[in-house]
Amino acid sequence: MSILAVGTVAFDSIETPFGTAPRVLGGSASYLTLAARYFCPDVRLVGVVGRDFPDDYVQRFRDSGIDLRGLEVDESGDTFHWKGRYHYDLNERDTLDTQLNVLVDFEPTLPKDYRSSQIVCLGNLDPAVQRHVLDQIDDPGYVLCDTMNYWIQHTPDSLRETLQRVDCLVINDSEARELADEPNLVKTADIIRDMGPETLIIKKGEHGALLFNGDTVFSAPAYPLEAIEDPTGAGDTFAGGLAGHLAQVGSYGADDLRRGIIYGSAMASFAVERFGPERLYHLNQDLIVERARAFRELAAIPKLAPLQAA
Repeated sequence: MSILAVGTVAFDSIETPFGTAPRVLGGSASYLTLAARYFCPDVRLVGVVGRDFPDDYVQRFRDSGIDLRGLEVDESGDTFHWKGRYHYDLNERDTLDTQLNVLVDFEPTLPKDYRSSQIVCLGNLDPAVQRHVLDQIDDPGYVLCDTMNYWIQHTPDSLRETLQRVDCLVINDSEARELADEPNLVKTADIIRDMGPETLIIKKGEHGALLFNGDTVFSAPAYPLEAIEDPTGAGDTFAGGLAGHLAQVGSYGADDLRRGIIYGSAMASFAVERFGPERLYHLNQDLIVERARAFRELAAIPKLAPLQAA
């Protein structure tokens, strides 16, 4: 199977209580593809960079086996650049600067053989651009989508139009509540799934993730790490691991999604251990399986003893 990931390829300048990292590789498409490629040999990246994007970043994608025919280089401008500062509570961050640059006019045209991609990951982009990509796919087997509060607030109608064409929406808990205008996450899930996605995955950072699919709810734990350097890209890495597992097994049932969440969570737990996607370059399947098994053990509940009569 093949995975197509469309999103941003960017520079991130990051400040955390544990250090700083200027202009490291970032962007949703970067993290998605670097995670998915451990599960699927055919991973295709669609994005745009500017004249300032370094050759060594491009080479790192190539060395990782990622198909870059969908990566446009716009020589008329610079690459999208985001700068942010995290607090000691790494779930909280301040955006210090956002320079859209060449992303402003991004309207991708897919290479011909990309149009047969089975799994499509719509990274965080304008919902109209997400639909423009879907319009070029012949018959996607499964569509995952991410979004953020900016699009929820500024393009709600366009976002809902996109959600009607999505199989699985992956967003964090604050975005889910805002999209549904509902504080209770269980009620939120019902409201959002009525908008189109059969499956909703709500990311809760250090508190794990919730899966709503059919009549079932599945809760995955977060991995207890001693050291977290940079949470940037963890959500996109999660989605890449999820998509990669679905491509590997070739099906999208409830159990496949549950296992996919565990693999996605495992990949995200690696990503936060270093600034940028550095950790994602140096993994192997044994490490990933070992971490996924640790997640499974975290969630294991021993057999319950019956209550004794009073």
